[in-house]
Amino acid sequence: MRQLWQAASDVDYGPEEASMAAYLREGEARAMRLGNRGPIRFDATGALAADIVEAYWRVGFYVFTGVLGADELADIESDIADILARAPANEGATIDHAGQAALGADCHAPTFFWAPPLGDPWGGTSAANGRHPVHMYAPAAGRDAPDKVIILILGALQFSEACLRVYGHPQLLATAAAINGADFTPFNEALFIKQPGLGASVAWHQDGVTHWESPQFDQGTHGFNFMAQLYGCTAANGVWVVPGTHKVGKVDIAKLVAEAGSERLPQAVPMIAEPGDVIISNRQTVHGSFANTSVRPRVTLNLGFHRRASVLGVTAGGVHNALATYDDARIRERARLIGYAIDARRQRFPHEKAYCYEPQADEPERYRWDGAARADLHDYNLLDLSI
Repeated sequence: MRQLWQAASDVDYGPEEASMAAYLREGEARAMRLGNRGPIRFDATGALAADIVEAYWRVGFYVFTGVLGADELADIESDIADILARAPANEGATIDHAGQAALGADCHAPTFFWAPPLGDPWGGTSAANGRHPVHMYAPAAGRDAPDKVIILILGALQFSEACLRVYGHPQLLATAAAINGADFTPFNEALFIKQPGLGASVAWHQDGVTHWESPQFDQGTHGFNFMAQLYGCTAANGVWVVPGTHKVGKVDIAKLVAEAGSERLPQAVPMIAEPGDVIISNRQTVHGSFANTSVRPRVTLNLGFHRRASVLGVTAGGVHNALATYDDARIRERARLIGYAIDARRQRFPHEKAYCYEPQADEPERYRWDGAARADLHDYNLLDLSI
């Protein structure tokens, strides 16, 4: 596979470089001792392997190895190249670098998000209900760095058929059913982009807004994300997690950082993955990522899923979508993306046994991937189910 960016060579963590390098090495060693990686496996009854389920709930994430093959990765990379070529020329622009209407310019839902190179756009701000309480250390960017770079793309499935097909992957959907029940629902989808020598940090945070004080709160209330890796991820450019924090409710992150004396939380471990690996990550964990001063890019496709019980009848929004009450009709309409994805994948990979999504089992003809379905994806993320 080719890479879409030139490797940067003139940036590091400055006065923090030696401490950061040691932290990355030690974190990777801790991560590799957790026993939470391997292929997706199912037992003779079709249930997700018990040791995988145990490790996921124990740690808060699991690295599924070798999920996406070379052909699929090439499809994704081609789509990413097209997205970036057609992206707004700069933050707020409605045209791309070629002077054409930019991708997403006609969308009402949020799409492209930008950040200063190696900066921290959300830490210590009120963004996303203030869930990133501590600002991350920002290394100095290189001499030729642009003012801002793309860090996040929401509503990603409307821009990439290859990403939509990952969303319909039968083993991933079967895993979603194993964790969240056969009537699982969508959350949202996003592309995270960490360019080498430019990629910004994402400050420590926990996802989820609505259910922290609920009597029914447990370790899976706010769902999970699949994190499909185009180029893999390392300790330097990947997401870090504090294992077990999905079990304990709302964590005082500012206190953790103060006790550590820096943002380098000693309890945390990085998610280490190869190209084609897919990580399942509990949204309730304390997690974040550091500025990418390394020479390796990271492109992660996030695919989020919830329990139906966590969203049905809940009034929420404000982070990924407008405030709304999620009734059955809203959930069903948002879940049409699952049906489209299953059929799009069936067309591209006819040798696979397609997944049957239980809530759509009685109406398979409704979800055909064709030109009308492509048009139907426009602004679909206005209906995200954010809790």
